[in-house]
Amino acid sequence: MTTATESISDRIRIRHVEMQGIVKRFPGVLANDHVDFDVRAGEVHALLGENGAGKSTLMKILYGLYQQDEGEIRLNGEPVTIKSPSGAIRLGIGMIHQHFMLVPTLTVVENVALGLQSSRGPLTDLDRVAARVEELASSYGLQVDPYAHVWQLSVGQQQRVEIIKALYRGADLLILDEPTAVLTPQEVDEFFMTLNQMAHEGHSLIFISHKLHEVIRISNRVTVLRDGKMVGTVATEGMSRRRLAEMMVGRELSQQIVRAHVPPGELRLRLENLHTMSDRETPALSGVNLEVRAGEIVGLAGVSGNGQRELAQVICGLRQAIHGKVFLGGEDVTGSRPDRLLEKGLSYVPEERMRDGMVRDFTVAENMILRDHTQRPFSRIGFFDFGAIQKRCTELVQAFSVKTPSIDTPAKNLSGGNIQKLILARELSRKPRVVVAAQPTRGLDIGAIEYVHKTLLAQRERGTATLLISEDLDEILSLSDRIAVIYEGRIMGEVTREEATAERLGLMMAGVQGEH
Repeated sequence: MTTATESISDRIRIRHVEMQGIVKRFPGVLANDHVDFDVRAGEVHALLGENGAGKSTLMKILYGLYQQDEGEIRLNGEPVTIKSPSGAIRLGIGMIHQHFMLVPTLTVVENVALGLQSSRGPLTDLDRVAARVEELASSYGLQVDPYAHVWQLSVGQQQRVEIIKALYRGADLLILDEPTAVLTPQEVDEFFMTLNQMAHEGHSLIFISHKLHEVIRISNRVTVLRDGKMVGTVATEGMSRRRLAEMMVGRELSQQIVRAHVPPGELRLRLENLHTMSDRETPALSGVNLEVRAGEIVGLAGVSGNGQRELAQVICGLRQAIHGKVFLGGEDVTGSRPDRLLEKGLSYVPEERMRDGMVRDFTVAENMILRDHTQRPFSRIGFFDFGAIQKRCTELVQAFSVKTPSIDTPAKNLSGGNIQKLILARELSRKPRVVVAAQPTRGLDIGAIEYVHKTLLAQRERGTATLLISEDLDEILSLSDRIAVIYEGRIMGEVTREEATAERLGLMMAGVQGEH
């Protein structure tokens, strides 16, 4: 407990962490090439870089998941060796992962106490843990019921539990990996208030994000990595998003997304009173109605877990509707097999790329032709045309900037972002009539995001009907002609591009009814 004479900042042990000359090699890859990075007490230091730039590797070294091959880590000027996450935690270093490490069936206080020794020996001390949880919650504006089960909490509340769990274990330094990816705009505002309070109390915060406007808003300094090397560390004040983006990619980026005027055409995709169940046998969709026309991008916004995944799966034949209908080009295709939908011009970029988007043990080339391997030019009279396969796959790898040693490399050896590029290359190159794109840029770096956005807009100009499912409001706002918001399996409202604001969409994402 904090006494009247002992403030939280007095108890902070970490005043300065330095990583000097960090080198980390993997077979065939130099992930970190003599990288320097430091973070001080009371600051938010953002870490930026494209996929494969070395950000995650660097932070995994600091958290003890990897050990560096060269270089050293200094804590308050003294060299330290961090061999495991438990060792990092003992030193006061915590990490909040993008995908939360909580047990849904346990309460908040049980999750916080999990794995720790009780102060009462063989007896539990959950009452004492709960008291400390409430103290931390009060200190940092992390209001949450200690006795609520995690599955009952919103995503934003679950994130608060992760932070409380790290603070309970004595974390002075927190590594935050894409912490706003699953939050509404209102939850982001609350989260940033918490980060500012933590920094004010003397905590050190490392903020990893692809959202440049958030980096500029919350951080004091920014370090940019590119191809495993440090490009530089700059003070955030006075920096523009454009300048940071160019440091990340090493070239000039387009000033803005150019949207041609494309009048909506024929109705290509229609959902009528759609209902389905989740994997837990609870309602996932409850009467969804939605339309997408040729030459139109309709954005579906919502916080993760509100039925987006199930909706995409029902449209694409991977989940059965228990009521309602799906129409493609005026034809009822409800319950049709994926191969039949493919023949009718539907392409699908799945949210779960590792599970639904590719075959891990197949090569890049085999995954690239997965949908069309029986068709010309890849197959002739029952035999593969390896020349045609190599030519086409090489073109797509270059066009979509898929970083791979060769097209014969097993897909499982690629990074998550490059697997996503592989899937996008396959699906968008088929010139589909309808595209269902679920989180198409999740995990991609800014250069790849720019390319994907341009590709989706180019398809719009060719008359493709696109349903864009994304938790990134910036993406939704910049690409969509119309925007619908889903909350707990229902469409809360629909607005045009001109009517949409982040605040208005955020309210609907939180369950406040909008115009439909």
